[in-house]
Formats: sequence, C-alpha cells, structure tokens
Amino acid sequence: MFKNCIVRRPCKAMVEGITSAPELGKPDYELALKQHDSYIEALKKCGVEVTVLDALEQYPDSCFVEDPAVITSKCAIITNPGAGTRNGEKAEILPAVKKFFRDDQIEYIKAPGTLEGGDVMMVGDHFYVGRSARTNEEGIKQFIAILEKHGLTGSEVPLEKVLHLKTGINYIENNNMLVSGEFIDKPEFAKYNKIVIPEEEAYAANCIWMNGTVIIPEGYPAVEKAVKDAGYDIILVDTSEYRKLDGGLSCLSLRF
Repeated sequence: MFKNCIVRRPCKAMVEGITSAPELGKPDYELALKQHDSYIEALKKCGVEVTVLDALEQYPDSCFVEDPAVITSKCAIITNPGAGTRNGEKAEILPAVKKFFRDDQIEYIKAPGTLEGGDVMMVGDHFYVGRSARTNEEGIKQFIAILEKHGLTGSEVPLEKVLHLKTGINYIENNNMLVSGEFIDKPEFAKYNKIVIPEEEAYAANCIWMNGTVIIPEGYPAVEKAVKDAGYDIILVDTSEYRKLDGGLSCLSLRF
C-alpha cells in the first residue's frame, strides 16, 4: 500500500517541453494546471499524503517527477536522466526525497550510466528496467546492483519502439498487467495476466494502481471497461495536455 506521493507543479515553460508528437500542438498551460489539480485530488482519494513541489521554470519537463528518482520499499535511487535538458532535475528532486529517506538509504546512478524512472516498473520486490534511448546498459547495471544490495531484484527489458517502458506496459497488482504494442508478446511478461490495450487507445496503457483503485486517463473507453471488468475501482483523470509532452499518469508522481 502506498502512503505518500510527490508531485511537482507544471511550469509555464512546459509548453516548450520535449515531445515526439508535435502534431498534437503545444500544451495549454492553464488547462494543464487544472488537470494537475484533478490529478492531485485523485491521488488523495486513494488515501495518500501528497507532497506538492514548486514549479521549476528552468526545466520545462520537471512536472514529470517519476524520471529523476525511483523509490523502492528499501531505498530511494536518484537517477541520471538521459535527456540532456532534464539531467539537472536529479539535483532538484533530492531535497524532497531526503524528507523521507536517510542519507544511507539514498543511492545514485552515476555517469556514464543513464536511467530514467519511466523505464522502471515495480512488480513486488522485482523491478523491470527498459533499455531505451534514455536508459543505457551501464545505468541498468548500476540500478540492478543497487537493488541487490538492498535485497531486491531487477532485470533488463529491451525496448524497440516506445520512449519508456511504462509507455506501453503497467502493473496494476493481482498479477495483472496492462499491455500494448510490443509488450503483448514479450516473453519477459508471459507469466502475467495481460489486459491487452487496443492500438487506438495505446496511450492509456499508462494507468496507475493506487491502493486498490486504478487511475485511468479520461477518454479511453476500452481501457476503462477492461479495468472495470477486471474488478477494480477506477478514477478518471484528463491528461490531454501532458500527452502532448509524451507524459502519462505515472510520469506525474513518485508513489511510495
């Protein structure tokens, strides 16, 4: 069960954030703020305390706090983001992490290793790590060594098309995974019950499990029905402005 979440308010500069889908247009900042408010309320409805960090204008993508840190049950790992314009976010997230973890519980991914939290999926005490354009072999090697030091385990998953691992696959507990695209047939996930997301709703593979409830992006009826049919309570949150920056529900919080 999660007790805490850390989020960061979107900055005005988010309209210049990284995107692979410029055809979606630039985010509407005022609408993004309202959507962020709704996201925070959804988290609170799931019974967690939410720490809200101030916006960082020097980092357009800094509302996506999942990438500069990974938090486990045993330790916090400050990553080394592979996107150059985001690398400095790791120093900015550290003070918030230190409020919950002692110095001897905080680990660091070091150059030449790169790793972003969007490539990390927790399944119990095991962590799947996507090897992507942002997370390299050395970063994964360091990450797994840190996990093993703290009694946890990890394994690499090669990515072919998606930006981050959790762009296309997310664990929602009870042996259930939401899968889309390249993840439907990946052998690494053969033992799980796969809820297959249709291609036209692939964005909504990025849902988050929060203490028995699954938060789902608004506007994806097939995913909404599939998660309901699997027996979960759901909350819908509109993330249209974050989608324009390749961001989803998991990207916007650290959950622990």
